[in-house]
Amino acid sequence: MSDENNDLDQQALADEWAAALEEQTGSAEGGVTDSGAKAVDLDELKDESIPVDDPKLDVILDIPVRMTMEVGGTEIPIRSLLQLSQGSVIELNRVAGEPLDVKINGTLIAHGEVVVVNDRYGIRLTDVISPQERIRRLK
Repeated sequence: MSDENNDLDQQALADEWAAALEEQTGSAEGGVTDSGAKAVDLDELKDESIPVDDPKLDVILDIPVRMTMEVGGTEIPIRSLLQLSQGSVIELNRVAGEPLDVKINGTLIAHGEVVVVNDRYGIRLTDVISPQERIRRLK
């Protein structure tokens, strides 16, 4: 029963994104929004992934992993950390317009740019690191 509800929730979310993309293609035409994120066209988000039919891999395909998008970072002393308040500005080590880092469980797997769909942020991957390179970085 829980899996059925989860599937329905996932389908509803997918339908919401599809509807938002359809709306946005008529109004934004791939422009930049007020937030600085790029609006996306429906044709840009086609799934070109290859389905996996290997029964050995099927066991691990439903294991959840943590995906994060990193805008940038910085190091500050604890004294400065304690002085932060609402409206404080922290300079990051990343140049404006530079692609974001996409990480899975803390491991860099891609770079991308922010997109907006129906007042929600997403990310369009611009550069994906090859599996061989990811394995090499782990060593």
